[in-house]
Amino acid sequence: MPFDSTVAMTLVEEVQAEYVIRYGGPDETPLDPGEFAPPQGIFVVGWEGEEVLGCGGVRLITTHVAELKRMYVRPRARRRGVARKLLQQLEHEAAALGAKELRLETGSKQPEAIALYRSAGYVDTEPFGHYAESPLAFHLAKSL
Repeated sequence: MPFDSTVAMTLVEEVQAEYVIRYGGPDETPLDPGEFAPPQGIFVVGWEGEEVLGCGGVRLITTHVAELKRMYVRPRARRRGVARKLLQQLEHEAAALGAKELRLETGSKQPEAIALYRSAGYVDTEPFGHYAESPLAFHLAKSL
């Protein structure tokens, strides 16, 4: 689904609102919707019938490294395995784009996200990107 579609933008606004609650402001990482379109990237929306459950995107940051961005599951869909399934799909999509490694940045005020990523095999990696200097940031990576 295009990153700038109505459904995707609604979900991105929801995740940004959650960042405001947790951190006092939105994620300020510069993003171009084109980065989440093949062959550079992809944006995925998870559905259950007609209900939108969550989203996430991957974008190539080098030929063989992709970055996970805007992973989000709506509150009513949490604790049902949706995030894990969405993450698995995004890893599959990143590999299909040619990525050998998937990286992400999450924050210390998202312990449930940190637990999910660690349980899925993500390990600490060197800081990168917009929040490389942030003391609240966790930088994680996984070989695909």
